[in-house]
Amino acid sequence: MNNYYMLSLGCPKNEVDAECMSYALSNSAFNFVDDPYMANFLIVNTCGFIESAKEEAISAILDLAEIKESNLKENRTTYLIVTGCLGQRYAADIYQEFPEVDLVLGTAQYDEIVDSVKRLQQGQILKDTLPGSPGSIQHLLQGEQAAADRLYAYLKIAEGCSNHCAFCAIPGIRGPLLSRPMEDVIAEAEVLTKRGFKEIILIAQDTTRYGQDIYGEPCLLELLQSLIEIPDIGLIRLMYVYGDVFSDQLIDFIADHPQIAAYIDLPIQHASDKILQSMGRRDTNKQLRELIAKLRSKIHNLIIRTTVLVGFPGETEQDFEELKQFIKDIKFDRLGCFVFSPEEGTRAYKMSELPPREIAEARYDQIMSLQKIISLTKNQERIGRIYQVLLEDISTDGLFFVGRSYGEAPGIDPNIYVLAQAEDIKIGDIVDVKIIDADDYDLTGVSVHEFT
Repeated sequence: MNNYYMLSLGCPKNEVDAECMSYALSNSAFNFVDDPYMANFLIVNTCGFIESAKEEAISAILDLAEIKESNLKENRTTYLIVTGCLGQRYAADIYQEFPEVDLVLGTAQYDEIVDSVKRLQQGQILKDTLPGSPGSIQHLLQGEQAAADRLYAYLKIAEGCSNHCAFCAIPGIRGPLLSRPMEDVIAEAEVLTKRGFKEIILIAQDTTRYGQDIYGEPCLLELLQSLIEIPDIGLIRLMYVYGDVFSDQLIDFIADHPQIAAYIDLPIQHASDKILQSMGRRDTNKQLRELIAKLRSKIHNLIIRTTVLVGFPGETEQDFEELKQFIKDIKFDRLGCFVFSPEEGTRAYKMSELPPREIAEARYDQIMSLQKIISLTKNQERIGRIYQVLLEDISTDGLFFVGRSYGEAPGIDPNIYVLAQAEDIKIGDIVDVKIIDADDYDLTGVSVHEFT
């Protein structure tokens, strides 16, 4: 009765929550198993941000429900627990539609996982227990929970969001901005550094507003100033930043300190002023252009990633052309695109003038085709340059190391395939790599010499 299996879906922020639950269970004499058929507790940490994420979560629940039924037929007592965003949004519906589910925990209940599992062990019936209000950082630990099977670690510096963009359900799912005290974040970074992680990735729903709720103003700059003082800290990467609070001082600090990756993840969502205003965004086309120009002028060899949303209510062909022109002009190094899906509880849910789905999907195809051309050009510009690459894996054909430079965030950006020219190179090394080939996504290089 002590084996648990955990599946985490969605973003890195969700992944941190799952790691915290797993660590708490393991510290309470429960054993993680990677075979769900051997588990007494099947836990799925869900995403419920957009329609595709909800579909993936529902599919996972169905799969685990089948495994539960199979286990029960083998006389193995098994419980199914749903946690995370989908649970927070639709707990009552989950209980009704999936009778196999024994418990739903919301996004403020991750710290209850051990107690909940023990209560199920004792035979307590927890069905129909509904999540309370979102918004909690009680489950976040001090770095011990980070998975040891990789070379980077996510450091969650805040929960929730107070921006209330019209299309976004996150404030309702995760609550308002809730920053961790700076001393807690620094302490976790110290633990992660001592554990040997070579890259620390700062994540939140809005990283640039970190600390505003505690200290009265955004304190990301002050946090970075403290983090780079940690002896032997690896590369620090920023994800999910907002342009409207990206100060000149923060830009200058990133430019002056190589410990911070010259990599900015800046989800703009759109470039039409009309659509940006309707979305509740604080930027304008002009302001975004000025910010990106400033970032590129000050931060050497900067890589910029963005996300855009097409098919938003009221998006005309002219609005879409403005977005395309913006992308053509800016030439983002990386770009992700989503088709708008109306989400309950958001202002956009009841907005009129929704473009037909087929038009929105056609616009998505146009954006991705355009970005494919831009990405190829950007990647080919890197041919002949030398980068410090963290080697993380071996390619499936066994011929190459697979790694990343400062310009690639894990899981979402391209890989760099490295042909080693020294026998003593191994996974975990940071190696100087000369790029010799590139397509529209991946890059290929050869090691020049071992760096560290």
